[in-house]
Amino acid sequence: MAIETVCDVFYQSVGHRKPEHLLHKQEGEWRAISSEELRSAVEEVSAGLTTLGVGKGDRVAILSENRPEWAFADLAALCAGAADVTIYPTLTSGGVGYILRDSESKLVFVSSAAQAAKVAEVRGSLPCLQQVVMLDSPAAEGTLGFAELRSRGRQLLQRDEELVRRRAGEVKASDLATLIYTSGTTGEPKGVMLSHGNLVSNVVAAAKCFPMVRSEWTVLSFLPLCHSFERTAGHNFMLYAGLTIAYAEGVTQVPENMQQVRPHIMCSVPRLYEKMYARVNEKVASDPPLRQKIFRWAIGTGRRMFAHTVAGTRPGALLRAQFALADRLVFSKIKERTGGRMQLFISGGAPLAREIGEFFGAAGMLICEGYGLTETSPVICCNRPGFVRPGTVGLPMEKIAVRIAEDGEILTRGPHVMIGYYRRPEATAEVIDEDGWFHTGDIGYLDKERALVITDRKKDIIVTSGGKNIAPQPIENRLKTNRFFSEVVMIGNRRNFASALVVPNFEVLEPWARDRGLRAGSREELVQRPEVVAHYTQLVNELLPDLAQYEKIKKIALLPREFSQEKGEITPTLKVKRRVVEERYKATIDGLYAA
Repeated sequence: MAIETVCDVFYQSVGHRKPEHLLHKQEGEWRAISSEELRSAVEEVSAGLTTLGVGKGDRVAILSENRPEWAFADLAALCAGAADVTIYPTLTSGGVGYILRDSESKLVFVSSAAQAAKVAEVRGSLPCLQQVVMLDSPAAEGTLGFAELRSRGRQLLQRDEELVRRRAGEVKASDLATLIYTSGTTGEPKGVMLSHGNLVSNVVAAAKCFPMVRSEWTVLSFLPLCHSFERTAGHNFMLYAGLTIAYAEGVTQVPENMQQVRPHIMCSVPRLYEKMYARVNEKVASDPPLRQKIFRWAIGTGRRMFAHTVAGTRPGALLRAQFALADRLVFSKIKERTGGRMQLFISGGAPLAREIGEFFGAAGMLICEGYGLTETSPVICCNRPGFVRPGTVGLPMEKIAVRIAEDGEILTRGPHVMIGYYRRPEATAEVIDEDGWFHTGDIGYLDKERALVITDRKKDIIVTSGGKNIAPQPIENRLKTNRFFSEVVMIGNRRNFASALVVPNFEVLEPWARDRGLRAGSREELVQRPEVVAHYTQLVNELLPDLAQYEKIKKIALLPREFSQEKGEITPTLKVKRRVVEERYKATIDGLYAA
């Protein structure tokens, strides 16, 4: 059948009749949900929504962590003709209330009593909200239990078993599918309106970029489903391709869950790959000299092999034999850490350091980096098997046009571009011009092969007091390839030189300090030690030898702790919120420039 809506994607997906369509951890064990159970659950929830008066044109919010019920709620709302509103479970009651109020949501699914309490706190200011459905059992006071909703839906389906499929068939590609709230340049959250056609166009185009993906594969899903990247790449695309979706227990359990689930494919932001890269380097640094020598030989061999992959050429017999040996001695052990079946990593959400992409490629684990925004459903460009160019985000996907404006801003046009911002025509007009080009706010260029290279966010460009422009992300990413660095935030806007806030990788720094007899009672004391500051200053200079003079980091400040979501310093997809960090550490930054 023609696939035009996410409802079509769902019904095609359950047609695979898999015994393990979804996997989730329950009471310490991985539990399977079959295709038939998935279909029944979605139809029962959708029919249950009908009994509550939810229908075409309504908004249904989902305030929950990743779990099978998130997928049930999402697909049920869409099959009922409603649009869903995705809300990060990390938001405060005020943030939750703002989105529920602005979106005029009629119903909200909440995962737990803690999330229900957030809604209860602001319920009086939500005139459109009629019902709260709680996924956990037993249901909190003032909420309807998820089991009860399904029961009501089951009773309705006994009288009309084709109800949900019929209503899903009435949904059009042009209908609103979802509102995803994202912060604009003012910081005020805006609801990005994406249609069924927007989402499906992105999924179908992605399938043509990755034709090798098989329905027998398993994907480990851990990025927030309320984010557009995981929603399309880890949810809709995987349903379309018929994969088994395993929901990770959480970000911190991803390494353990990889070992248990043994996925074939994963979507992640660069932070995961950076940590994997750092762990490998930490292990090698503690190995005997002979093992270090073997590792360096293996990586060199892998890089030569990967160069053939990039160029599309066939390696010679000798190199193939050497790589097979390198794989047996070194790379197979790295692969085992991912479960041993990994075929493909997909990276998005932030720039991936070229060094990391090439390292994984050398080890025979391909990372395909892509690029997009919530407003573009989200993928615009991606690397793909047969066209991998480290340092770029690849070629535009099918039916997507990309061009570069005179000031270097990346513009795009096509079926992936949002309908607009919900109830904000002026904000929509600011980013979508009269010719339909969406202005991304990112700076970049198209190389000779028409692959897109991102240099930085337009709003993140540092302009020094001398008028020099510095793109911070490539510099920060280069430093983070070193095992001593966890996070780096460059500073220098309207200042006379560039500096940086550095979060050390304490798992590496602390043993290093102990080996040198550098005593410190706390991490606060450790990062203040002159020997430690001197070590990091030396590393910065060694790792950035080729920068222009105005780009060089002249001073650094070492921070005693990691950035956190709880303190609002990183997003749920692990990107650093520069403005928040700069404001929080203003006194530290001012101290760097005090002299």
